[in-house]
Amino acid sequence: MKKKRYIIIALILSAAAIIYSAAAFTVPYNGPTLDEFFRYARDPDVENILSDMTLEEKTGQMFMGCFYNGTPSAETVNEYHLGSVLLFGASFDKTDRHELSVRLDALADTALPPLIAVDEEGGTVTRVSGNPGFRSSAFKSPRTLYRKGGIDAIIDETHEKNALLSSLGINLNLAPVCDIASDPDAFMYSRSLGQNARTTSEFVSRVTEACLSDGIACALKHFPGYGNSSDTHKGTAVDKRSFDTIKNIDLKPFEAGIQAGAPMVLVSHNIVTAIDRKLPSSLSPACHKLLIQDMNFDGIIITDDLSMGAVSNRMSTEENALAAVLAGNDMLCTGEYKKQYEAVLNAVNNGIISEDRIDRSVRKILKLKIELGLADTGAGSSISGIPAYTKEAKQQ
Repeated sequence: MKKKRYIIIALILSAAAIIYSAAAFTVPYNGPTLDEFFRYARDPDVENILSDMTLEEKTGQMFMGCFYNGTPSAETVNEYHLGSVLLFGASFDKTDRHELSVRLDALADTALPPLIAVDEEGGTVTRVSGNPGFRSSAFKSPRTLYRKGGIDAIIDETHEKNALLSSLGINLNLAPVCDIASDPDAFMYSRSLGQNARTTSEFVSRVTEACLSDGIACALKHFPGYGNSSDTHKGTAVDKRSFDTIKNIDLKPFEAGIQAGAPMVLVSHNIVTAIDRKLPSSLSPACHKLLIQDMNFDGIIITDDLSMGAVSNRMSTEENALAAVLAGNDMLCTGEYKKQYEAVLNAVNNGIISEDRIDRSVRKILKLKIELGLADTGAGSSISGIPAYTKEAKQQ
């Protein structure tokens, strides 16, 4: 037992050393530390829920479990206290609306219901509408819709998309894509809007507003902008453009989405050398400081899938989880949630990560869950105007 504990501590210290040895980054930073910056005003409803949670429950809230091959069970969600689950195409294949609703209703009846998420961007990424059992045709890409009818056409389909997701009990769409890609051979080209920073910013702002008005949470991705980088599913992708270029182009759509009230930002695994010369953005404290301090984002920061090659090839599964938490992420998107949950929990129990650090992230997750009606406060309505999710509303 002692040997296992020493191995875990060694992994944790190794991850921490990797992160902080890469502290030299191009963007000057003289602001407050993350500890100082995260002193948000306490919300009574959030604090009431948080005060009754165990460390195990709080740690589990920081994980978005990826279920590549089917729909998770309520038992799995409860065992690991998962804060969110991400469904893929397999959840919608060989099933129908009724069967899926029964499965998702079971998740809604867990102790603290998870955010139920999908990637339903339209075009090449259509986890739900790509299955004819859920829609007669897949949602079109924003790029295609824009060519046919401008942003208005995108918003019309966004509302239709949100209605479909809501009817199934899905309350989080990992969209819109804020990336600006100009190279037709680039990985993100077909998924991007295909317009300049100004038009892309308007698109992001209006899609965010449409999602919030429909009671669907959204996530801006892939911060700080994917650009023309290669596929991070397969391996390392490096963006060597200047910070001025990134600031004046790539960050603009994210700024627009944040101002529109987006509750979540998803961080890519790209190495953006103008921000951090060594670490993927998802594991970079510098990148998170940029998002939090300079861009005033106080919502949930989530990693891209930690099983992707750009990060999984760098460190062990456990080290990646600890590096992600130490960098400033609030939620870890991962198919390895079982191992990584244990690694983070052990790190807290061994004093490597403070429980206060966990609490900071969980406060933000609970806030969103209250807004979506997933956490019972007795008030019955949302804080920010997002309609509370109910089974009755889903059936309409």
